[in-house]
Amino acid sequence: MRITDRSPGEEGRERITLVPENVDDLWHLSHVLEPGDDIEGDTTRRIQRDDDRIRDTGGQREHLFVTIEVETVEFARFANRLRVGGVITECSREDQLGQHHTLNVEEHDEVTIEKRFKLDQLERIQEATEAAENPDVAIATVEEGEAYVHTVQQYGTEEYASFTRPTGKGEYARPRTELFEELGEALSHLDADAIILAGPGFTKQDANDYLTEEFPELESSITVVDTASAGDRGVHEVLKRGAVDEVQRETRISREAELIDELTERMAEGTKATYGPQDVAEAAQFGAVETLLVVDDRLRGERQGEGDWDIDVNSVIESVEQQGGDVVVLSSEFAPGDQLSALGGIAALLRYRLQ
Repeated sequence: MRITDRSPGEEGRERITLVPENVDDLWHLSHVLEPGDDIEGDTTRRIQRDDDRIRDTGGQREHLFVTIEVETVEFARFANRLRVGGVITECSREDQLGQHHTLNVEEHDEVTIEKRFKLDQLERIQEATEAAENPDVAIATVEEGEAYVHTVQQYGTEEYASFTRPTGKGEYARPRTELFEELGEALSHLDADAIILAGPGFTKQDANDYLTEEFPELESSITVVDTASAGDRGVHEVLKRGAVDEVQRETRISREAELIDELTERMAEGTKATYGPQDVAEAAQFGAVETLLVVDDRLRGERQGEGDWDIDVNSVIESVEQQGGDVVVLSSEFAPGDQLSALGGIAALLRYRLQ
């Protein structure tokens, strides 16, 4: 994310002009924008003139500069765009005022958002800005006969490729080098700045030796890590051990995995942890919250009046921040966020145990 301008808006609001530089940034913005906010930017819109209506041509697309009062926000990950729907309040063509329109925000599109930003939303924008300096990371996990490649995104990890090649003895056994060759080709095509090569036993080291020899351009970017598994479980181990943090100054999902593990450990021990809207709100009231954990999609739903919590989540967040606690918004796209959702979408690590 790149911020190009920041200034006061109307009625105590703030204006931030920014440029999302990748799909991660679009995902961040989907959790910043809310109904009632204003967003402005360049767009195209199909406009019918009188002669178009007579000939039923459907009109022609024109380039416009619009301001939209936000009603809906949709992160279309696989289309690499953010869809923001609402009513046009300002436009380079006055005859379009009051019309509904969808602004498609894509990578490198400059937009201006005007709203009353909440602290966690400003922190999210700052996090996205700082993340632009971090290298792209791939996690390759290997065990006998299997290899997987995952990319690390700010909204979670995604499987980029997987390979299965029977090795050992038997009619269908294949040389291990075939598996390593496919892995090397996938990693070369991905062109990540850093690669974490992980897995159980000696297979990963054999893979590293092969990649170093056959794909020398990858050698300087590979870090080898021991894990007990490959695939999704191996990726979770890599994140939990902080291996990604060694190549990224700050990895959102690695911290989330660590926090959710600490939460579940404390819950199992019956010590300083609580979960669920009512219990967390009570802990915040007593100043007991050390770290507040909340899932992004649940938080957005509550702020938009679509949730079912009978607490004021904004008041809880403000209370925790005023008392020196941390607020961590977990991604619903990643496993720790799923785990927290199963606990009601909100939990807290406490300074002391509440009776």
